[in-house]
Parts: sequence; C-alpha cells; structure tokens
Amino acid sequence: MKHRFGRLGLLAAMLAMLALLSGCAATYTALEHKDLDVQTKMSATIFLEPVAPQQRTIFIQIRNTSDKPFFIEQEVAAAIAARGYQIVFDPNQAHYILQANILAVGRTDQSALDHATGLGYGGVLAGATAGALLGGRGHYWQGAAIGGLAMGAAEVVAGALVKVVWYAAVTDIQIQERSRAAVSEEFSSTLRQGTAQTYQQQRSAKMTDMMKYQTRIASSAKKVNLEFEEAEPYLRQGLVQAIAGMF
Repeated sequence: MKHRFGRLGLLAAMLAMLALLSGCAATYTALEHKDLDVQTKMSATIFLEPVAPQQRTIFIQIRNTSDKPFFIEQEVAAAIAARGYQIVFDPNQAHYILQANILAVGRTDQSALDHATGLGYGGVLAGATAGALLGGRGHYWQGAAIGGLAMGAAEVVAGALVKVVWYAAVTDIQIQERSRAAVSEEFSSTLRQGTAQTYQQQRSAKMTDMMKYQTRIASSAKKVNLEFEEAEPYLRQGLVQAIAGMF
C-alpha cells in the first residue's frame, strides 16, 4: 500500500512539473508573439518601363474567388491614382491593364503559405495548402516528450490557451503593358475529357501590342490568438501597397 501511494505521489509530482513547464512554454510563446507581425511576399518581381505622364493610364479589374467578402479594387485604384496615374474604364484606352484574382483568404501556417507563394502565378492551391489556407491550423509550442500521455495532456492545455495564429490573402496578378512593337503570343492548354484518361490539346497564336507580366502576392499576419477581424485590415493594407508599388 505504501509503495502504491509512493507511485501516486511521484506521478502527481511529475504532472505538476509538466504543467509548470507547459505553462512556462505558453508564457514564452505569448510574450514572443504578442505583437502583430505583418508580411507581404511576391513570387516574382515585375519591372515596368517608365513612361511619359500622358501615358500613365490604367484599367483595373480585381476579382475575388475566395469564400470571404474581401474586395480591394477601390483601395487599389486610389493608391495607384495617388502615384500620378489616371484610372480609365475602357481597356482599349489604357496603357496598362491590371488584373487580379484573390484566390484564398483565411487561416494558414508557415509551410502552406511558403508553398502557395512558391508556386507562383496560376499555381493550384490544392491538398494540404488549400486545407491550411481555408481550414486553418494554429502553431503552438511543442516540447520534448516527457511522460507520454501526461505530457500530451499538458501540451493540449497550453496549446488551447496560447496559439500563434496566421491569416493570409493569396492573390494572382497579371499586368499588361502596351508595347510599341508587335508581340507574338502563344497559348497552349490541356483539357481533360470527363473522368477517362483522355486529354485534348488546345493551341492558339496571335499578334498583339501588349506585353504580359504575372506574379503572385501573399499578404500574411500572425500573432498569439489572432482573430480574423484584427488581421483583415492589415492584410488589405499589405496587398494594396504591394500592388500599387509595382507602378
């Protein structure tokens, strides 16, 4: 009986120690990530040719195919206009055509965000990447395995209270710039026919007077226990600044 109580006392001491360690880890995480960290990354740099003031005309079209009401066209137009550009509503009268599609807005993690940015323009947000961006996963401190189930329980408690949460907005950008010389443009696509292993190749070519540039921009925000309502204005600001900064 005495031996049994001794083992129970040792287990209680271990649980108390693990709870203390877990609490210290949670406190460390809370202090380290207490301030909002906002970053904006671009998959590829776009360089546009300098033009005369009378050629600084731009047509803007920004779509949102994410599941959140995240609309920034007016903000982008105002930011570009502040740089000395005239916003026009006829693409045929514009020297530049800016098109953007907001692909995903939501909770994410570092690896999913890096993967989405690394894919570049047109890269498919699929599998773990899409799941992380739309479903969401929080980062929290994980210590060494001390005591198996007991340590797991302590981590769950700490992780439930203190999480480093990421939110991101991933956007594809295409800019067309009117060129003095004729531009040859070729288009190729592979179409899948139903569920069978049958594919159809489609190709086309044309001459145009527009040069095209493409990139992907990911704006992210992270903080302990971050809520989307707090992150949203910073995601907007980072995305708008990055788009306008290309002009």
